[in-house]
Amino acid sequence: MEVVAADIGGTHARLAIAQVEGGRVASLDEQRILNTADYPSLEVAWQAYGRMLGRTLPRSAAIAVASPVGGEVIKLTNSPWVIRPALLREELLVDEYVLVNDFGAVGHAVAQAGPDEFTHLCGPDTRLPDRGVVSICGPGTGLGVAQLFRASDGYHVLETEGGHIDFAPHDPIEDALVARLRDVFGRVSAERVCAGPAIVAIHATLAALENRSGPELTDKQIWSAALDDGDGVALAAVDRLCLALGSVAGDLALAHGAKAVVIAGGLGYRLKDRLPQSGFAERFAAKGRFRQMMAALPVKLITHPEPGLFGAAAAFAQRYA
Repeated sequence: MEVVAADIGGTHARLAIAQVEGGRVASLDEQRILNTADYPSLEVAWQAYGRMLGRTLPRSAAIAVASPVGGEVIKLTNSPWVIRPALLREELLVDEYVLVNDFGAVGHAVAQAGPDEFTHLCGPDTRLPDRGVVSICGPGTGLGVAQLFRASDGYHVLETEGGHIDFAPHDPIEDALVARLRDVFGRVSAERVCAGPAIVAIHATLAALENRSGPELTDKQIWSAALDDGDGVALAAVDRLCLALGSVAGDLALAHGAKAVVIAGGLGYRLKDRLPQSGFAERFAAKGRFRQMMAALPVKLITHPEPGLFGAAAAFAQRYA
């Protein structure tokens, strides 16, 4: 059956036509990216997508949104769009739909993506387990965390707010980083250290420890200086973020009782070549008496080009197809 899949963020709305059958996604076609600022609402953007394709849209929808999905009203971050789930059938002219958090959609993508859509980061280079828990950690603008539980009756995705657990510094440099962040935020969560915007505080901390001075850079400038220009201090900041991400991913695996870990998110994908070269693997396994157990966990990166769209369609397929 055909389904309109949508991955809606604050800046862009990605839409596609998915074919789902047997509880799985068979294909994802007719993809378009719309700027949310160009449309006053999801309903108007949905209609515009239909006009772009020159056809009547399917009467089934799979929607992932960058926001918690509970409640009567969903307000998107960085966008004036407001979604009222009770009105979706009427507004989008659909008979059935699923509505999931964007990182919940990533969990469904991990569950249904093929083995060729993952790359090995550390631990044994084996397939993800058919049974048990897979921890999923996604650094981007924030730090998304989910659990995938595979059992004999299929799989279940649990959305969490694990990115907001406390961050535990590992060495004097991270002590200095946490002190800097504590002055600003009071409490320092993992997201403050492992998400994209954290590179600003990491870069400033390293510069201060080396008595370097210079203009304050934005996160985009630092990421570009590191990954595009090879700037030494910027690269050191990126490696520090990779170390912290390894620590947090390992903590999550311990807390979840995971049999494997998957790194996701836009920043995770951008770091796919840097993570294996950094100290990510060492930090992931550095859990004292559990080092040997942690080193035996496969850690992978999902490389599917549109995990949000694919995952939204997968969530619909699991429920209806």
